[in-house]
Amino acid sequence: MSFDRPFVHLHVHSHYSLLDGANRIPELVKKTKSHGMTALAITDHGNLYGALEFYQKCKEAGINPILGYEAYIAPGDRRVKDAARMKEASFHLTLLAKNRAGFKNLIKLSSIAFLEGFYYKPRIDKQVLEAHSEGLICLSGCAAGELSNMILGERKDEAEQVVAWYKKTFGDNYYLEIQNAGLDIQRQCADGTTDLANRMGIPLVATNDAHYLNQEDACWHDVLLCVNTHSVRTDEKRMKMTGDQFFVRTPEEMYAAFPGHADAVARTQEIANGVDIDLDLKKRHFPVFKPPASKTDVEYLRELCQEGLKWRYGDAPGRDVLDRLEYELDVITRMGFSSYFLIVWDFARFARENGIPALARGSACGAIVAYLLGLSNVCPLKYDLLFERFLDPNRAETPDIDIDFCRDRRGMVLDYVKQKYGKDNVAQIGTFGTLGAKAVIRDVARALALPLDRADAVAKSVPMELHITLAEALETGADLKAAYESDPVVREVIDFGMKLEGLAKSAGTHAAGVVIADCPLTDYVPLQKVSGKDDITTQWPMADVEKAGLLKMDFLGLRNLTILDKAVQNVKKVRGLELDPLTFPLDDEATFRLLQRGETKGIFQLEGGGIRDLLTKMKPDAFKDIIATSALYRPG
Repeated sequence: MSFDRPFVHLHVHSHYSLLDGANRIPELVKKTKSHGMTALAITDHGNLYGALEFYQKCKEAGINPILGYEAYIAPGDRRVKDAARMKEASFHLTLLAKNRAGFKNLIKLSSIAFLEGFYYKPRIDKQVLEAHSEGLICLSGCAAGELSNMILGERKDEAEQVVAWYKKTFGDNYYLEIQNAGLDIQRQCADGTTDLANRMGIPLVATNDAHYLNQEDACWHDVLLCVNTHSVRTDEKRMKMTGDQFFVRTPEEMYAAFPGHADAVARTQEIANGVDIDLDLKKRHFPVFKPPASKTDVEYLRELCQEGLKWRYGDAPGRDVLDRLEYELDVITRMGFSSYFLIVWDFARFARENGIPALARGSACGAIVAYLLGLSNVCPLKYDLLFERFLDPNRAETPDIDIDFCRDRRGMVLDYVKQKYGKDNVAQIGTFGTLGAKAVIRDVARALALPLDRADAVAKSVPMELHITLAEALETGADLKAAYESDPVVREVIDFGMKLEGLAKSAGTHAAGVVIADCPLTDYVPLQKVSGKDDITTQWPMADVEKAGLLKMDFLGLRNLTILDKAVQNVKKVRGLELDPLTFPLDDEATFRLLQRGETKGIFQLEGGGIRDLLTKMKPDAFKDIIATSALYRPG
């Protein structure tokens, strides 16, 4: 930090301002650090998608993280949805957390905006803002803010009333925001805001509404906006950000942009110095299973396992079985996961009792406890499976029991879990779609008006390799490299594509992830509804949900289980036979002949072309050969 020219960015958009912001968080933090700034804010449009990632990256770099968001605030009640146009439905407002309590309130506000106030954008209103104002710093907003709207409309009395309301609500944590990216509208807003600040004694603060990292990034950020609005770059009437000044300026550049307002620039550092957000990411917020008859979770888990011993091994289980059970229960108890196992057992029991096929997959099958509880039908001793691959006593990670359910009735199990633990305590987990190599070529080509057939040909020349980048594709794809070197338009498309690839494009719902908490989830994580769906999901992806101390589980809807279930039902209906697939022999020669011919389409994990080819080469004739083939093709 330059002590005579201090500055901190308080209005910054990451790429989680979907298809509008272009700052990748690691690069953003790196530039902040390299220019001597001691703190940094994130203020994405209407969401907290990147908040936890941003917090951790800043902490790692020794930067003070200021968690915030650019809220959309309704002109009246957030639940009234009658505005004719998007611009009339909400105003922008910059909100920053001052401490942990403030961040909790941001989580509440962001969740309410999606779940109650969504209309064009996720909106809050003044009523809910006032109720959750503790620990927050409020800046009056950019040219799209309510105050700016009144200044531009020359409604001075209303402007004073708005400022007075915010001052009353936030006290000394309210500031009037001015910006200067060279736009006349910003100059008009700044002049009016400065006049109000002088007359009403409210301090000014200078921000830059940074949407991209460096000045030279303005050109490809403009292409990103074209991708967002499905427009072409040559369209003069499209949405665009005029000029090239919406970047992460250095302190020197900020002082140069605000002559006569050095105090407003320096005030950013004063505000940052008052921010101390210390998140507790070590505490677990798991739900607690309530055993019957005043038993503890440890006692009840042992009781269920004892019942399972007789079910699985008869009246006289061997010493190896008993020793393995004691070892696993000891580890589970010491690590505090007894309740976790009971939670999984309970919803798996519900599925089983309601005829919903449900089975564990993956490393959980290495636990004899899972076998005894009926989560898995695989004896780990018979197949020499390691418990430590599932739950290692030397690591503090939460175990991960992935359960496959019949796809058609997965929702019934989710509804049961919501009823059991409270609908406010359960949600599906969010995820993000990103601009991948092939997709970004098509998106950029559309923005640059490249003919559709040409764009499609270029995209198809990217090698079929999972998660390949454009840079890698240029190294390995001869056709793509030739087009890049011979066609200047294709070169421009790919050059822009390399700038945009990997940016978040959309928010969605994880195919399987479900989170369950001990209290309403909005105490810990922001929630949302994904556009076009009624499901409530977390705004954070799975990794961040787990880092926040929440219990993540995978409820996988598996088509194969649905097919098997319907086949069993059809056989009973047509032939009158009661079939149990678990009793089918594992040495059926006709089945092995099918496998040896690679005739496995429709069989889970054996239907892809690659593994079918491997089966024809491996020629499995024993069950252990199927295990080996699968392990070779899908190591780990």
